[in-house]
Amino acid sequence: MAVDIPYRREMAFDYGRLEPVAPGLRRIVARNPSSFTFHGTGTYVVGEGRVAVIDPGPDDADHIAALLQGLGDEVVSHILVTHTHIDHSPGAAPLKAATGAPTYGFGPHGSGRLEAAGQAAVQGGDMAFAPDRVLRDGDVVAGPGWTIEAVHTPGHTSNHLCFGWREPKVLFSGDHVMGWSTSVITPPDGDMNDYMESLARLLERDDETYWPTHGPAITDPKAHVAAFIAHRNEREAQIVRLLAERGPSLIMDLVPVIYAAVDPALYPAAARSTFAHLLRLYDQGSAAAEPGATLDGRWRLR
Repeated sequence: MAVDIPYRREMAFDYGRLEPVAPGLRRIVARNPSSFTFHGTGTYVVGEGRVAVIDPGPDDADHIAALLQGLGDEVVSHILVTHTHIDHSPGAAPLKAATGAPTYGFGPHGSGRLEAAGQAAVQGGDMAFAPDRVLRDGDVVAGPGWTIEAVHTPGHTSNHLCFGWREPKVLFSGDHVMGWSTSVITPPDGDMNDYMESLARLLERDDETYWPTHGPAITDPKAHVAAFIAHRNEREAQIVRLLAERGPSLIMDLVPVIYAAVDPALYPAAARSTFAHLLRLYDQGSAAAEPGATLDGRWRLR
């Protein structure tokens, strides 16, 4: 029986408008909807008067202008970036230029995984971003009425951070946990082992609400995270069964079976998530591939 993920997809918003979504929290959604961004990138503003901006979004002059217009005379003191994909971090540069606020993040693209660092930009990596101030797990930034803790959650990318807003027990979950969809895990920077460990870590926290960068709030976060973990375990078991039935197989031969309900246009992304699962099995000693453990290899059970 397939895992029932409690997806949340209902979301009220107006493009180009900075709107209150919870006490002390506002959001403006960039007009960059897609199969990977849902309605678009949600840029969050924490606090009033002296504020932190989380995920300024894509390199979109209209989005940054609308954000600045919504802020008026308020002071941006921190620009926080969950990770370096082109729908999250490029807007940091024009926002910094307009406000003088420093940028904060884990590091450049690939910086959380040495073997991936320095590789060509793949699957939307923003290779230009480097934070003014590096945040490591547990580091804290603060302003009037808000205290935000960095929570390193590698998996979707190696430099992915969630941000825990302590006062209301809110977690800005970036792309690590979203309500409308699961996350794509894309090796070499994305890693399924890291992702599963990062999900498990969130179950140990006491956050009451998640605000992902795409989609609506998640109001029962532990149930949502537990469903994601169960879904990934189910997917891994499905891959093992297919390899047992078919013998050595190419990933692109497995994808139409595993993702039968998915638009074929998304098969390339699905292939990379399947690859991430196979690499996890490879690390566990359960799978092997010829001529090597690559996206194009022929995979089998050991």
